[in-house]
Amino acid sequence: MSIHCNLRSLAIIVVITSSLFAAGGCHRDSTAGGAAASVLTDTKLVDQNGSQVSLASLKGKPLVVDFIYTSCKGECLMETAKLTNVAIRLGPDLGSKVTIVSISVDPEHDGPKQLLDYARQQGADKKGWYFLTGSPGNIDKALAGFKLSRQVMPDGSVGHLVDMMLIGPDGRLVNEYNGEIVKAQDIVDDVRKTLNKG
Repeated sequence: MSIHCNLRSLAIIVVITSSLFAAGGCHRDSTAGGAAASVLTDTKLVDQNGSQVSLASLKGKPLVVDFIYTSCKGECLMETAKLTNVAIRLGPDLGSKVTIVSISVDPEHDGPKQLLDYARQQGADKKGWYFLTGSPGNIDKALAGFKLSRQVMPDGSVGHLVDMMLIGPDGRLVNEYNGEIVKAQDIVDDVRKTLNKG
C-alpha cells in the first residue's frame, strides 16, 4: 500500500515538475546536437495592413517576437507596452535594423482590422512592427517553428503564451524571455549585442 502511494506521489511530482518547466518556457536547448535550425517557417500569415508575410521572409535582421491576442486584458497589454518601450529605445533602428513581430494566438477572432486597431490603441503602430494573424492551421504551423502551441479552451478562449524571443538575422533563436518579468532594457541590450556580432 505504501509503495503504491509513494509511486503515485512520485508520479504527481513528475507531472508538476514537467508543468513548471513548460510554464517557464523551457522549450529547447539550442546548443544541443550542433547548430540549431531556423525557427522561422515559410507559412503564409497576414499582417495588420492585410499584406501577406511569412516569418522566413523577415530573416536578415534580428527579430523580437511575442504572442498576443487582442481581447486579452492582462498579460498581452503588459507585453505590448514592454515592447513599445523596446521600440522607443531602439529608435530609428526599428524597421531599418530590427523587426518586432507580435503573433496572434487567437486567429479565430483576430483579423487584420482587429490587430491594426489593437496596435493603434496601444501606441504600437510603428514601422518595423508586424502584428500577424492567419488561418488557425497556419498560426499553429508558425508556432510549431518556435516549439510552441496554442491552448484553446472549450469556451473558445485561449491560454496565454508569455514567451518572448530574440531571433538572430539567420532565423535562429538567440534568447528566450519570460515576458512577464524581462525588462525592456535587457531586450534592447541583447538586440544591440546581436547587431554588433553581425
